[in-house]
Amino acid sequence: MKKLLIAFVAIVATLSLTSCGMTRTSAYGVSETNVLLQKKNFKVLGQAYGQSKATYVLGFGGIRKAALRANAIDEMSRSVNLTDSQALANVTVHTSVKTFFGLYSEIVCDATANVIEFTE
Repeated sequence: MKKLLIAFVAIVATLSLTSCGMTRTSAYGVSETNVLLQKKNFKVLGQAYGQSKATYVLGFGGIRKAALRANAIDEMSRSVNLTDSQALANVTVHTSVKTFFGLYSEIVCDATANVIEFTE
């Protein structure tokens, strides 16, 4: 019985001292445009970036995933001052979920896009 208790304490101590976690990542495009970028009538000026985070403890807290995506895209749009001849193209949202023992979770949404300017 004493050996079983020592083994149990050793396993619990080992698990509590490690920084065990898992990451699940997904990426998908959300670009929707009415302009075909087939001609050489534009130039790429750079990239726009936005991020939003949500934290959950015991499953409570944070916001819904759709709102998290919308916040990241909104922050990305506000990070650049677009003129009338500029637009965002190739908008991508990357979502990363980190969970630690099911007690603590963090969801991070990163939105990126190319800033383009039409020359014609």
